[in-house]
Amino acid sequence: MIYDSGDDWLASPSKRVCLFGMSGLGKTRLAAILRDNGEWFHYSVDYRIGTRYMGEFIADNAKREAMKVPFLRELFLSDSIYISSNITFHNLAPLSAYLGRPGNPDKGGLPFAEYMKRQNQHRAAEMAATLDSAYFIARASDLYGYDKFACDTSGSVCEVIDPDNPDDPVLGAMAETMLMVWIEGSADHTADLIRRFDRAPKPMYYDPGFLEAAWTDYRAKTGEDEAAVDPDAFVRWAYARALAHRQPRYAAMARRGVTISAAESAAVTDAADFEALIARAIDRVAQNAP
Repeated sequence: MIYDSGDDWLASPSKRVCLFGMSGLGKTRLAAILRDNGEWFHYSVDYRIGTRYMGEFIADNAKREAMKVPFLRELFLSDSIYISSNITFHNLAPLSAYLGRPGNPDKGGLPFAEYMKRQNQHRAAEMAATLDSAYFIARASDLYGYDKFACDTSGSVCEVIDPDNPDDPVLGAMAETMLMVWIEGSADHTADLIRRFDRAPKPMYYDPGFLEAAWTDYRAKTGEDEAAVDPDAFVRWAYARALAHRQPRYAAMARRGVTISAAESAAVTDAADFEALIARAIDRVAQNAP
């Protein structure tokens, strides 16, 4: 770790953390609390993905749909109107809409090959955006005078690295420049995330091997061909399995840093709370070290 003890962390004027864990457990909430303190820079990997790396894909997909409408087509061809996404730290709907879901086109589904193409675009974008955190650490300090930095990772970060590979370039870069902080959910949190997803399923990124196996297994179970699969039914079915797939990967990543519980994270109300919590988490690691 880049801090030797809780006291070392608290005394350091330069504090750099990488928050990771399941989507919905409070990474963005914590980062926003730190940003609102006025001393922390909030770097959102998802925002960087949706603007720097996939912004053109997202906008072109919307234009493609708009070009199907004769009235809008004429305006586009005469450069009278334009389309851009309004993605924000708290609204990633344009990115989710582009990723889509595989299955029946009459229900908004994509052909599986197109779906996988977009998944692969996201993979490359997420790796690049995560690696960009080192650039933004320097930029935040040099340009804005921030010496405290919170990287708000995508929930799928564990899918784009090999957590058991000591030489993984993305994970290595993260651990060398930031303190890795896993927000660990309980079984109750997992069940709640599944219930929330079941009410409002949304597109997300999956490890390609996991996704291809899930697609094959689901179609074998239902007996449906590709064009008949209900997109929402498939992503609901895959989601709980994805969470189980991710949990050991997050745990492996956490061996390079510290772990805080989702309950501890939820109790944080300001930057001082967060800094004290991280100090305790660092000391817990030291106490449990062999």
